[in-house]
Amino acid sequence: MAEHGIPRYARKGERTEEARQQELRKIEKYRELEQCVREKVATHEYTPETLQKISELLSSNPEYYTVWNYRRQVLRSEFSRAESSDSDETTANQVAALIKSDLLFLIPLLKSFPKCYWIWNYRVWLLDEAKRLLPASIACRFWQEELGLVGKMLNLDSRNFHGWGYRRFVIETLRELKSAEQTDEDMTKAEFDYAKKMIGANLSNFSAWHYRTKLIQRLLNEQSARDEERKKMLDDVIPEELELIHRALCDPYDQSLWFYHQNLMCVFDPAVAAQTMAPNLSDSDRLEYLRREIEEIEDMLDGAEDCKYLYQALIDCTLLAWKVEGITPGDGQKRAVLSWLAELKKLDPLRQRRWLDFEQSLGC
Repeated sequence: MAEHGIPRYARKGERTEEARQQELRKIEKYRELEQCVREKVATHEYTPETLQKISELLSSNPEYYTVWNYRRQVLRSEFSRAESSDSDETTANQVAALIKSDLLFLIPLLKSFPKCYWIWNYRVWLLDEAKRLLPASIACRFWQEELGLVGKMLNLDSRNFHGWGYRRFVIETLRELKSAEQTDEDMTKAEFDYAKKMIGANLSNFSAWHYRTKLIQRLLNEQSARDEERKKMLDDVIPEELELIHRALCDPYDQSLWFYHQNLMCVFDPAVAAQTMAPNLSDSDRLEYLRREIEEIEDMLDGAEDCKYLYQALIDCTLLAWKVEGITPGDGQKRAVLSWLAELKKLDPLRQRRWLDFEQSLGC
């Protein structure tokens, strides 16, 4: 099947005889290289020459996971030789040089094959070896440089959730290796500022929004805030967070922002509040925030009457307000919810059954 005028596969017979012969020579060369590597590993010939042959093979086929294990075996042998040195400083320098060289070897491969798991697995192994074999100060430099690499990755693809997951992993390792003058709170604040910067660059970056929420909770915990202090901080944090999401929702049709909004509303749900940034808000505070939020969303409806996410958010916030109040709504209170539900039925007919079930659950 052709897509955009380009065939998925070349038609049979299109290749010239010269191209076919060239491909056969390439295959033969690859097989010879593979056989050479296997023989050297089988005889435990763990030398720089073997490492070079492995590099050539992996450059041709980075998905060959067995060869990555061969590379580990050779590197372990090199590490053992370095550890036989009489001087700890010499050992550390030699091991650091080996790890740095191998990390650099991976960069071109990552540029060409950014989604190859074997490359990333091997890279993490190298960094773990740095943590295991080197003094914390030297290992920390390697992990700090890795954080710089993740930053470049996220600049290229700011919404890549794999990249954000890897960043969290690197940060947690840096917390273990941190120097005496750098506290957990300093690192969390730096990451909080980074997440805020990434949101500013792309308001639709759900991964950055999610990371920011987790960092707020961590900041509060690291400051060991008592209930009174936490409430004072939250009096600043929650309005700021709501203002930021409202600014982002100038495009109410962006579903990823509503996912974050839904997550933020959990702060006001007594059933799950214990796992949020504000576990001890009073019911009156929760209710006040929810009422203001309902008013804000109603204002957003002006000019966006065809946006189903607004009606869903209005229903969710209203039901949550009833839950916080502990009331059974009367017919008058249900009327507004039913009107929003009627709009949802028109705007989202594919979920008609869901809306009907929900209507029945209201006792209507």
